[in-house]
Parts: sequence; C-alpha cells; structure tokens
Amino acid sequence: MKIEVLGMGCAKCAKLEENVRAAVAALGIEATIEHVKDMDRILDYGVLITPGLVVDGKVVASGKVPSREDIQKLIQG
Repeated sequence: MKIEVLGMGCAKCAKLEENVRAAVAALGIEATIEHVKDMDRILDYGVLITPGLVVDGKVVASGKVPSREDIQKLIQG
C-alpha cells in the first residue's frame, strides 16, 4: 500500500502525516508513506486545498486533517 500526504509542510500537513503513521501502526499493516511537497504533483491529483491524503493513487481526503480513526477507515476501504 502506498499512502501520500500532500502539502507544502504546514502544521496541518505535519499533523496529517503523524495521524497516518499512527493509523498504519495501529492497523499493523505494511505501507509506504510519502510526504509530497511538490506543488505540480499535488495539483496533478486535483487537490487545491491542502493537506491531502492519497491511498494507492486515489484522493481520499483534502482540505482537512482526518483523525487516526478516520484514516484507519479510509485505508481499510
């Protein structure tokens, strides 16, 4: 599984990455987590308001910081 956190490095983006790492650990799954700060790549996903969350190439959240529990639900589909 590949998870991408989209954002330029603001406090909300950092919190989202922290929540993603906690969710992955709580689920006990293997995942590659990448923090994407390149605006062109962020825009390629159609995300205009960061932070954004992408799971296996699909944008599952943008413009907010989901909780660890919400991220777990998004990861599990």
